Amino acid sequence: MSLNRSDPPGMAPVADLLGMDRTTLTAALKPLERRGLLKITPDPSDRRSRLLHLTPRGKTLLACAVPLWERTSKQVEGLLGDSNPDRLRQSLRSLS
Repeated sequence: MSLNRSDPPGMAPVADLLGMDRTTLTAALKPLERRGLLKITPDPSDRRSRLLHLTPRGKTLLACAVPLWERTSKQVEGLLGDSNPDRLRQSLRSLS
């Protein structure tokens, strides 16, 4: 989902968003690239940097996964009972 943007993101912004270093992100992306879900290209404005592109196959898989993710999130929120899920998310963000 962090790659689903109108302009392909670079490695550093995605790593920051996910709270991981670039080496870990690179390792996590390799299986996606091998499956043809992601393409990694040099950034034309800085050849040392890389841009991350979801392939058409990756976008199709993401579109199928989003409803499952939304349903699972609602189930988890239901398990939280009367607590405030937004407050929990905010608290977890402040810890990260």
